[in-house]
Amino acid sequence: MTSPADHWTGPDTGALFVVTGASGTGKTTLVKAALAAIPSIGWSVSATTRGPRIGEVDGKDYHFVDHPKFDQMVEHGELLEWAAVYGNRYGTPRAPVVDRLNAGESVLLEIDRAGAHQVKAAMPGAVLIFVLPPAPEVIEARLRARSTDSEAVIQRRVAEAADQLGGCGEFDYLVVNDVLEHAHVRFQGVLWAELQRKERNRGLVRRFGGV
Repeated sequence: MTSPADHWTGPDTGALFVVTGASGTGKTTLVKAALAAIPSIGWSVSATTRGPRIGEVDGKDYHFVDHPKFDQMVEHGELLEWAAVYGNRYGTPRAPVVDRLNAGESVLLEIDRAGAHQVKAAMPGAVLIFVLPPAPEVIEARLRARSTDSEAVIQRRVAEAADQLGGCGEFDYLVVNDVLEHAHVRFQGVLWAELQRKERNRGLVRRFGGV
């Protein structure tokens, strides 16, 4: 069976997808499958002030920078978004994203709600996608099923999840992850639909005599 990507070379101008979802919604699973299935979409490598962990490669896993360099990037507007997390800072470099979009490639970011709004303010054409659980209480059940966190950590993550979920109405698309197989179809359907927009495919319009 052929896939949607077999005979289509991709849009003239790429799309910037921003994916958000509370911990436990399965957004990372959906993102990884979509990146493997849709070759015209790539992952954005973040910059961070934390040190590399064993096996991590600079420029592949993260761009590892010191605090003064990160300050400089913020001051010069070189980041689409950034946030402080447990004493370290993380951000999305602007230039690589813009270069890839202009080359017809698409970029996917997996960040939190606040970061998504930073990106939307910097690049209004960004497509914001929120991954939801089938019901609010499912988050806590999924976190407990992992059996890896203390009660205090679980309660903190449940509270953080509630805050994230409260902003779902601010996003362009909502994808409910109830049955994973179905969620993959919904999520990738959003990506494919956005890539087919006429605004991203002016070459096709001209080729077939459209205006």
